Formats: sequence, C-alpha cells, structure tokens
Amino acid sequence: MDLGSLKNMDLNDLMSKLKSGGLGDKKNLIKFGIGFFAVLVFLIGYYVFVSPKIKIQEEQIMLMEENKNKILEFNNNIITVKKSIKKLEPEYKKNSKLFHSKKEVEDLYQNISKFALLNGLSIISLTKGEPKAVSNSGASEQNSNNSDQNTSTENPSDQNTSTENPEGQQVMYYKIPVDYEIQGNFLSYLKFRRALSKSQKVINFDKEEITTIAEMQGQILSKVTLSIVGLPDEYK
Repeated sequence: MDLGSLKNMDLNDLMSKLKSGGLGDKKNLIKFGIGFFAVLVFLIGYYVFVSPKIKIQEEQIMLMEENKNKILEFNNNIITVKKSIKKLEPEYKKNSKLFHSKKEVEDLYQNISKFALLNGLSIISLTKGEPKAVSNSGASEQNSNNSDQNTSTENPSDQNTSTENPEGQQVMYYKIPVDYEIQGNFLSYLKFRRALSKSQKVINFDKEEITTIAEMQGQILSKVTLSIVGLPDEYK
C-alpha cells in the first residue's frame, strides 16, 4: 500500500462523502484504515519502545553532567586539602620530633648501648626512670631546665594534647628520664655523643658530669641524665 497516496486525498471530499454516506469505494476505505492503523502503530511503538530509551539517555546525560560537576568539585577539594596539608606539615614535623612513643623510648635506650659499644666505651649503668607527668603550671619550670638539646627547642606546653593527673591538674606531657654512666676514652666519648645527637627526636641533656679517672690515664667517666617527652595518651 502506497501510504503517500493518502496525502493526495482531498479531506473535504472525504468528509463530504462520509456525511452523505457516499464513500463506497472499498479501496479508499482500505487506504484510510491502513493509514490510521499505521499511525496508531507508530504512536504505540514510539511511546512503548522509543520514548523510554530516549528518557534513559536523557537521564544518563544528566548523570554524566552531574558527575562532571562532582569531579570539578573534588578536584577543587583536593587542591584545598593539599594546601591544608602543606600548611600543617611544619607543625607535624615539630610534634613528631618533640614527642616520643613508648617504642621510640626503647629505641633510644638501645641506641645508647649500641653507640657506646661501637665506640669502645664501657657502660657502667643505664636506667630508665618512670614517666613523670608535667602539668600546665610545671611546664615553664621544665623549659628553664632544658639547657642542651640536639635540635631546636620546642615548648611542649604549646601543644593542645593534654589530660589530667590524679590531683586533677591538667597534664600537658610526660617527662621520661634516662640515666647512664659511661667509661672510656674521651675522644671515643665525643664520637658517642655526636652519634646520639643525630637522633631525629629531641633529647634533653638535663645533667652531664664528666670526670677523669686518675687511676686510668686518658679515661673519663661520664654521668648523664637525659629526658625526653611523650604525649599523655601514650603514658597516662
């Protein structure tokens, strides 16, 4: 059936024939029925099959645009976070150098023994004291006693991490003392001291007394009290 022939039909003539009942040509009826059916099938096919696919594609396009906007937002957030990390990095390095974890205290204890043996020194004694809580009021006193450090001086009382001791005072940090007595050649002791000073963590030399041993020429005895600091969460 040539559907294009339907376009050439005169609607006025068709309507007049319908009103007068003079539409008796079966061919015209068949053409009209087929055309109407074709249009109906087209509309049904469009709304049943084509329209849902178009809607899905539109939703996918909207989702893609939304994802693009989110990617741009995430990229901006990444830049902001990187700037924040860069800004906080000096503070992190400062804190990481200042505070010792329990494992790092044990590492220091072992390094003293190792450096002494490597330089031919004899360890007379090496003891680690109990951690002592330093409150906010005692922080200034601690700072005045830190006369010899292997890195730049940081003030533990400037940190925000704190807790309370049994007396209810605010604990800013814990001070862990380490005492040692080492005997040997003075030059070897200077090498030991230099090796210890290269530690990445801050070590406070609270007290150091070096005396010569009269009975042994060229030999010295060094008595030292070290102290390091730890966070309240590690030692409370």
